[in-house]
Amino acid sequence: MSSIHILSPQLANQIAAGEVVERPASVLKELVENSLDAGAKRIEIEIEQGGTKLIKIRDDGHGIPESELALALSRHATSKIDNLEDLEAVATLGFRGEALASIASVSRLSLTSNTGDSSGWKAVSEGRDMEVELQPAAHPQGTSVEVRDLFFNTPARRKFLRTEGTEYNRIDDSIKKLALSRMDIAFSLRHNQRAQINLRPALSQLEQEKRVADICGPAFMQQALYVDNDRSGIRLWGWMGLPTFSRSQADLQHFFVNGRCIRDKVVSHAIRQAYQDVLYQGRHPAYVLFLEIEPADVDVNVHPTKHEVRFRDSRSIHGFVYGTLNKALAQDRPQDHLQSAETAPGQMPQQGWQPEQSSSQSTIQFPAPGNQMQGSASYTQFASPSHGSVNAPMEAYHSLYATEMPDGQGDVPPMGFAIAQLKGIYILAENTQGLIIVDMHAAHERITYERMKTAFDNQGLVSQPLLVPESLSVSEREAEIADKSSQIFAQLGFVVERAGAESIIVREIPAILRGSEVEGLLRDVISDLLMHGSSERIRQHINEILSTMACHGSVRANRKLTVPEMNALLRDMEATERSGQCNHGRPTWSQLNLDELDKLFLRGR
Repeated sequence: MSSIHILSPQLANQIAAGEVVERPASVLKELVENSLDAGAKRIEIEIEQGGTKLIKIRDDGHGIPESELALALSRHATSKIDNLEDLEAVATLGFRGEALASIASVSRLSLTSNTGDSSGWKAVSEGRDMEVELQPAAHPQGTSVEVRDLFFNTPARRKFLRTEGTEYNRIDDSIKKLALSRMDIAFSLRHNQRAQINLRPALSQLEQEKRVADICGPAFMQQALYVDNDRSGIRLWGWMGLPTFSRSQADLQHFFVNGRCIRDKVVSHAIRQAYQDVLYQGRHPAYVLFLEIEPADVDVNVHPTKHEVRFRDSRSIHGFVYGTLNKALAQDRPQDHLQSAETAPGQMPQQGWQPEQSSSQSTIQFPAPGNQMQGSASYTQFASPSHGSVNAPMEAYHSLYATEMPDGQGDVPPMGFAIAQLKGIYILAENTQGLIIVDMHAAHERITYERMKTAFDNQGLVSQPLLVPESLSVSEREAEIADKSSQIFAQLGFVVERAGAESIIVREIPAILRGSEVEGLLRDVISDLLMHGSSERIRQHINEILSTMACHGSVRANRKLTVPEMNALLRDMEATERSGQCNHGRPTWSQLNLDELDKLFLRGR
């Protein structure tokens, strides 16, 4: 081993390039973020051969003065931070001074800019010696960066690049993330002289929804909820896909913090928990969400590529994200996705998050012949008081839910009125748009489950002392967090005490968890508290038990229902939270409008 020595500037830059210049897509990301920080309103991108031959970024930002062009290609040179206070509250997308220098060290780079005071200047650098040449150049206000022959002087790194198509797909994905992060900016992309992307600025919500649809697909926007929640200087807004739009892979998940696309364990955990009660097993939610927070409350300098962040109060962020999304999903009801009678044909109904409105609920309790409804005693125990009789005649439902119109006809409820039952499984109903098909067991299961949860919360958790307190051996850190979180355990019906440096004792558990494997559950909860500062595992375990009870207490297939019973179920669906999915995440209903029915029979051709 040789003696300790100072690395040459060229080698130091190439080592730094290994952090920020993994492939053409990472080069493009750094350059576009510089354009955004420079106040650009339009960014034009041109690439050739997947970015290995050419990456050219042109913007209309404020430009770089001639006197600073050479300095811009120097290591640790930046205009974005000056002191430690700036570093602690970064308000720009980038500030790594070696980004341009690192890119220049592994490519042939030219930087042309004009601040609007002159005709413009160009700085040229070619990897090997890092010397910068300056020369006049015609250029409108803004900056252009050309990166040619990426990794031409580091063939070992070039070997690790994939095919042209693969590298282009990474660039395409990177541009789309950037275009989502700044919807007020126009973006265009050309690959091998062919136009690929052309996005206009999106300022209104309608324009923003169009951009999201262009990038994420129209199907996402057609099945997405708009959320917007502001609390104590923190704002979360954007679009979250309905549970019915779940994905087999986590490939449509975009989360931005102050305009920066990030992957964060705290945020991911909060989102998973919000969807936990409505998502089919093994499926992943889709979302485009934006978190706006004070720059001083988030540290973006924890990863070279800034894909990860650290929140100063991660527990608060977790609770805010979870609470916002969970409430939005809970308030989503079937009528939010059905066109009202006043909606023009082809016009999408408003799906924005509206404040929850109280409404009277009819209680549906199907009298079961014989032993068919085993487990219904559990349902009766938690059922809310009846607001109407399911055996009331059809006219009662019309009078209860209809408003008299000038012509004497009443309004039809969103889920319509039942007209038949199919094979003892599905309810067929007619509404203003056409035909509604309801899986009666799945729908009733969700209704029963939500009522049981509400009743359980209202009645509170009843604790049961253990005949023999259970002792658990844990690490010292786990014992400390369990001791500090004794109040959290108490709220959930547990009495947990610290017995020693590396042991805790469980003295009481919720009565509903009698017979459950408590040790494993508590260890998982303590692990969550250590990692995320909070845990929903106990509540999830209780919900699983209630869900099982609800499943056994719900109407079964092949059960014949009367028309009033079917209508009672439809009205309950309109009033029940999360009624679009059963407890296992399956859809509970589907709509066939008249246009779709006409196509089936070739009407109008």
